[in-house]
Order: sequence, then structure tokens, then C-alpha cells
Amino acid sequence: MFDSIFSATSNVAISLGGLAASLGVSFVLGLLVSVVYIKTHKTKTPSQSFAVTLVLLPAIVAVIILLVGSNIARAFSLAGAFSIIRFRSAPGDPKDITYVLFSMATGLAAGMGFLLYAVVVGVFLCLVVVLLEVLNFGQVRKTDKILKITIPENLDFPNAFNGILEKYTLSNTLRRVKTAELGSLYELNYSVITRDGVSEKEFIDALRTRNGNLNISLVLDAANNSEF
Repeated sequence: MFDSIFSATSNVAISLGGLAASLGVSFVLGLLVSVVYIKTHKTKTPSQSFAVTLVLLPAIVAVIILLVGSNIARAFSLAGAFSIIRFRSAPGDPKDITYVLFSMATGLAAGMGFLLYAVVVGVFLCLVVVLLEVLNFGQVRKTDKILKITIPENLDFPNAFNGILEKYTLSNTLRRVKTAELGSLYELNYSVITRDGVSEKEFIDALRTRNGNLNISLVLDAANNSEF
């Protein structure tokens, strides 16, 4: 079965050397994928349990492939055995699913005897993941902010802040208007993208000159806020 690193699994008995080679390559590649996962999760704390899973998953998949071989009866038996297992977890980052598939793919290749292919693909994909992370590929450079302005009821709000918003923002959209203090005040909620280098203090001070120094709030991360 392991006469060549480019030969696939057959029906012959599993040799100790082949098993050791398959498990060794699977473990090393799983460890590599896990390290890449930990290093590329900068915005939140990596999950230790998920990191350990990524280390072990390729070796587990490789063992399953070695046991099944090309025997259809074994495949159906293992499918029936694993169908009783239920995994329950909180919804995670879609990128985590990619890491799981990545680990399984390396385990499949190693279990089938394609050791060189498993190494080449594993290293190549790890380099791609690192490169995309370094380049911040797909990251939105400008994020929406929530601007909430309290104004007196006699202020003509549709045009009161046009000049200031044009000066300090790239885009601004009025999302909601509601009354407060028994109708004596209005609260305006805008979605804004500020210009580069804009000082939040200077922006708010300019708005205060128009709203009579009433409350103003600027939420910097609108994506994680349910204000609207």
C-alpha cells in the first residue's frame, strides 16, 4: 500500500511502517494548521479546544481511511457507527469551518497514501492563509459609526447639520428619528463614515454648536451594536 507515496489505498493489510508514516505526516500537518489558526486569529482569543481538535483531526481521518480502504462494507459500517454521534457547539466563525475542512483534507490524503501531496497541499494552503491575513484581504477599511444627536423640538433637523456632516464624513444617512422628554426633544440616529484623520472631539464639538449643547454620542463600532 505504501510502496510509493503516490499510490492510493488498496485492500492489502496495513503495514506498521505505512501506519507510522501516515500518522506522523497527519499529526505534523495538523499541528501546522493549528499553529496557523492560532497566529491568524488576532481579533479574538483563539479557542484552545478548537486548536487541539485541528491537531488531532487529520490523524483521526487518516486512521479511518486506513481502516476502510476500498472495502465498501467497512465504509457503510463506519458510516453507521459515526451516525450516532452528535456534535453540539455554538455558531462560530465561517473561517473555522475552512480550517476543519483543511485538516480533514490533509488527513484524507495521508490516509490514502499520498504523503507528498498531503505535505505540499498542507504547506501551500497554510502559506496562502498567512498571506491573506497579512494583506488583510477582504477587510473593510471604513466602518460605519452610529451618531446620536439630541435636539430641541423647534430645530429644523433635516438641514441643521448638513454642512458639518459634509465636512467631517464621507457618507451619512439618517436612520431613525424619535421623540424624548414628552416630545420636547428629538433624538436623531445617523449612520456615518468619518473622513481620514478626523478628530471625534472636533466633530462632536462642531455638532454641539448646532444642537444647543444637548447630548451627542458617537458609537465607533456600529457592526457590533444593535442601536438601529
